[in-house]
Amino acid sequence: MPTDSIAALAPGDVLSNDQLCDIFGCSPQGGMRRAKKTNTLVIVTNHIESIYEDRWEGDVIHYTGMGQTGDMELTFAQNKTLNESPDNGVAVHLFEVFKRKEYTYVGEVVRAAPAYQATQPDADGNERKVWLFPLQLRSSRLPAMDQETAKQAFEKKERHAAKLSDEELRQRAKNAPAKTGSRPTVATQYGRSPYVAEYAKRRADGICELCQEPAPFNTKKGEPYLECHHIEWLAAGGEDTIENTVALCPNCHRKMHSLNLPGDVKHLKQITFKL
Repeated sequence: MPTDSIAALAPGDVLSNDQLCDIFGCSPQGGMRRAKKTNTLVIVTNHIESIYEDRWEGDVIHYTGMGQTGDMELTFAQNKTLNESPDNGVAVHLFEVFKRKEYTYVGEVVRAAPAYQATQPDADGNERKVWLFPLQLRSSRLPAMDQETAKQAFEKKERHAAKLSDEELRQRAKNAPAKTGSRPTVATQYGRSPYVAEYAKRRADGICELCQEPAPFNTKKGEPYLECHHIEWLAAGGEDTIENTVALCPNCHRKMHSLNLPGDVKHLKQITFKL
């Protein structure tokens, strides 16, 4: 494992926080770490603890700027640094976290388009305006990620979603990115929003939204077992939104994927029409 220089890093290398700081000469804290010693900006997308909704689209990550509460400012601290790159000469290096205290090196990234604004909840659960930076891998491929690691990270977000109040969950589900992300070896389902899925299940309240029958059984946690279904399939261009997601029993879920009858589609759309 490289521990001596930035040039020795390869996509997929896993570092401790101490190793990361030694290599780049940066602070040990924060998701955006400016290191003047190496003229770099280290950015971290944390898939298990972050409040931000970063997402991949091919080899471009839409990375959320810094600021925990209130509207973000484009001229604030490292938001300014990232917004001015690459013209400012600062090299930007991306890491991902799928396990606590493990930083997986993705590679050097460069801003592919101007920053743009979106709505996301802040650390207090309040809606606010954030800045998103489309960042493209400069030369390396997106490193493959272990399936089990990705599964554990997604399940941790599911557990977090289940603990939210109805209002907090609705806000997060409503403002979740409509487009799903993807990356090598990570099943598409892990690119979907756990907040949208939890919202659909909570709205259904244990009743299949197609056949209107109770869930066929309860999980080990005592919760009714329903599966999330996108009315307009993601593979056909459907969006991962609360208006396009319903909770179905396994039998109806299989029916929709086998037959997708127009009458059933119409019925499900009527359920989410007023959301």
